[in-house]
Amino acid sequence: MTVKTQIEATFREEYGRVIATLISQLGDFTLAEDALQDALVNALERWPNDGVPRNPGAWLTAVAKRRAIDRLRRANTQERHTANLDLAGMFATEFTEGLEAEVHFSDSSFSSVASSDQFLLAQDEPDMDESIPDERLKLMFTCCHPALALEAQVALTLHTLGGLSTPEVARAFLVPVPTMAQRLARARRKIRDAGIPYRVPPAHLLPERLDALLAVIYLIFNEGYVTTSSTDQESLTRRELCHEAIRLGRILVALLPQSAEAWGLLALMLLHDSRREARLSAAGELVLLENQDRSRWERAKIEEGTAALDTALALFSPGPYQVQAAISALHAEAETAVSTDWPQIAALYNTLAVMIPSPVVAVNRAVAVAMAQGPTAGLALLRRIEGADDFYPYHAARADLLRRTNQVEAAADAYEQAIALCGNSVERAYLQRRLDEMLGR
Repeated sequence: MTVKTQIEATFREEYGRVIATLISQLGDFTLAEDALQDALVNALERWPNDGVPRNPGAWLTAVAKRRAIDRLRRANTQERHTANLDLAGMFATEFTEGLEAEVHFSDSSFSSVASSDQFLLAQDEPDMDESIPDERLKLMFTCCHPALALEAQVALTLHTLGGLSTPEVARAFLVPVPTMAQRLARARRKIRDAGIPYRVPPAHLLPERLDALLAVIYLIFNEGYVTTSSTDQESLTRRELCHEAIRLGRILVALLPQSAEAWGLLALMLLHDSRREARLSAAGELVLLENQDRSRWERAKIEEGTAALDTALALFSPGPYQVQAAISALHAEAETAVSTDWPQIAALYNTLAVMIPSPVVAVNRAVAVAMAQGPTAGLALLRRIEGADDFYPYHAARADLLRRTNQVEAAADAYEQAIALCGNSVERAYLQRRLDEMLGR
């Protein structure tokens, strides 16, 4: 790994935590983001010679705060300069009044800069609702403002605080990158034009923002579980994103213990994450669920996830995260791939398809039905799915089921489409191997 790559990876890992800290202390998203970008430039200049600091997050935060102060000083200096030019025109006719105005303005300007410095340097603890015991989670609740459409809330929070790039957010929503960039820009403009405040809502209003926050945490976990980031092309996962999503999930259920869906999401992430280390062979190749060494699954996470699911179900408020967690629990409970209860999993996907109809759910449902009833039944469902042309798992599923029904030419075409769309090199290599094996290469 080159120094530049190491710096970029460190910045990506620390981004969400640092930006949350800066926003909470500065009270200005744009200033915080600009200052953090300045800090990154400084890191790229200094770290190759000085080395990566022992606490890179603290280093980036400190440098970004100094850059924010510099930006505020420059803005104040420019404001004073402009005001003084205006005052100079007044001197010719109203010298005395102009002089008094200039003196008054200069005093207040220096006072403003001083107070800004004191605010930035002395405010170690942000003045925010202490009922939420985590800065990043506080800011996520703040971003998930009901004045924005749910999709805009999720996209903006993922991009600003989740540490996901615009292309990564676009892939999460299955839309082109320019489309997502426009959505993010519109959301920011609406916040600015409507004067929507970045404040943590009181406790009784948190539930109205919960759906968006759950979606944010879920998508952060998904990007970690199968990364699509170009900087992680040789990795299947981004472990730090999985850990962060689970950490936030644990805090959320402690904050809102009566939310069945919060418990369901935590269960889902834990049960999925229990299999993470078994998904790669010693050679770094993808291992499908049916071929994984189940002794490598983390029993502690399975037990915690199962307990979280039991807590969710006991609240008698069903939702899609709980259904997905129940599916994952059935996989975890099966001692072997053959003993997996595929009919029950297919039934749960039928329920999920009613709750959240989407191409993603439809593809997974078709695969489950194929495992329960045979590949022909799965193919019939896949043929009815619309809006999945750019979703590579759709083509991968088609390729596998076509291969299993001996439709070699059609399967090869589907494999080629899946390979072209797949953003993860480990998965792409697996698909290429299956294609080569089928064609006898």
